[in-house]
Amino acid sequence: MTANRLDLVLINPSSRTQVYQSLGTDLAAVENPVWAGLMATFCRQRGLSVEIIDAEAECLSASEVADRVAYLKPVLAAVVAYGHQPSASTQIMTAVGRACSAVKVTAPDQPVLLLGGHVAALPERTLREEEADFVAAGEGLHTLVSLVDALKSPAPDLSAVPGLWYRDNGRPRSGPQAPLLTRLDAEMPGVAWDLLPMSRYRAHNWHCLGGHERQPYAAIYTTLGCPYQCSFCCIQAPFKNGEVGEPGEKQPPNSYRFWSVDHVLAQIDTLVEKHGVRNIKIADEMFVLNKRHVVGICDGIIARGYDLNIWAYTRVDTIKDGMLDKLKAAGFNWLAVGIEAGADRVRTDVDKAFSQEQVYGIVRQIQSAGISVIGNYIFGLPEDDHATMRATLDLALDLKCEFANFYSAMAYPGSPLYALALRRGVPLPQRWTGYSQHSRDCLPLPTRYLPAREVLKFRDAAFLKHYTDPGYLQLIESRFGTKSVEDIRRMTAHRLERDLLTGALDVPPTLLPADNAVSAPAPEVLQLTRR
Repeated sequence: MTANRLDLVLINPSSRTQVYQSLGTDLAAVENPVWAGLMATFCRQRGLSVEIIDAEAECLSASEVADRVAYLKPVLAAVVAYGHQPSASTQIMTAVGRACSAVKVTAPDQPVLLLGGHVAALPERTLREEEADFVAAGEGLHTLVSLVDALKSPAPDLSAVPGLWYRDNGRPRSGPQAPLLTRLDAEMPGVAWDLLPMSRYRAHNWHCLGGHERQPYAAIYTTLGCPYQCSFCCIQAPFKNGEVGEPGEKQPPNSYRFWSVDHVLAQIDTLVEKHGVRNIKIADEMFVLNKRHVVGICDGIIARGYDLNIWAYTRVDTIKDGMLDKLKAAGFNWLAVGIEAGADRVRTDVDKAFSQEQVYGIVRQIQSAGISVIGNYIFGLPEDDHATMRATLDLALDLKCEFANFYSAMAYPGSPLYALALRRGVPLPQRWTGYSQHSRDCLPLPTRYLPAREVLKFRDAAFLKHYTDPGYLQLIESRFGTKSVEDIRRMTAHRLERDLLTGALDVPPTLLPADNAVSAPAPEVLQLTRR
């Protein structure tokens, strides 16, 4: 082994066509792999040499990725399973598996590690099913560094690598738990932008309604984790191992960690001044929460005089007095709000217990501040029936958010709903792409009253109804102009092919049995679905 051998290659696999069908061609965002960029920085801080292969941005096939890895000959190749948001980690696992397999075919002796949100939720199962040599539970940061160091040794002690799953004579084994990072500024100060093809990233179509150019574009984190515990969400899966206390101790609350305001602003400075970025996504699952953090970032952007087009996530019940004007002045033109459902009982059942009046009130407050709203709605939550799904669609039509995401409820690995589905034997997707909202093989969760087919059929019809609604199109024209209406019409011209609705995907009309115990994840179950 030469002294200057490359230590680590981080791979962001290409999955856009499988996940988005025709929407991936020019409507969906091409987003920088935030986690791969953060991991690269963490590893560099500890003396490792790192490269990133962004197959998504460079449109590389699995075999082309494998050829590049074979050329680089790193000590370790790591395929990173993260997407645009936490649930996207599962839907790209098919692409993750293909990249891993291609590397092992091209370079059989190349050590390969898989890590990311989905992998952290199902580490043992991932090791059993994929052709990787290793799997990382938890965040994977300490695992990366320790594994590279171990592989450089003549006699690697894999049992000492924190967060690592590996095979010992063919049997899965795991090392000690890896701790969560506690000093983000010092240990992982931002994304390794110099390792990414920055000119290739583009914003979502809706992010730039009104004539904004979609490139350049970048996504960043300012916080990690979420203090809330919605039963359909899997965001905490990578952090759970590090959150677990000593045996017998009370389970600690969800972690929620911050980069300092100064470090966030330094990242934005780099994006604006070095890469000419104007369109920015704050990828935090819950950005608008801590007033001091939010206002500090806004004040810094305002003081710099940057002309930005930013979007971020919030909740109905987290916006505090004085935030909205600051956000707008800093260039936050869009806020995504988790509205979820139009019936109180449906929202309450998944731990979103806010009132309809709160929904209307906060959406109108945001719009009054000159900020556009992305309303996020979910069809097929456990308590949904035809009447409650219709209530959700009626709410969306009446609210007239400037954009809306219509999701089908999914039992994402790492979420309490996944635990419920396993306990009840509910059919789950046969391939990981089936967890994508837009894929051919999309398979939602059934409700206690409706089979999956009815949920998906309603969701697709609701999408079309909303985006062809004359009142909505009139709003778009008044806010963004005639060209934006044409953009929306081009979007609705893309009709998704659905195997579940044509009969090509044969799933029994199962219902989700009543079960109130959706608050605690179940242990891994290996025998249900395969990639």
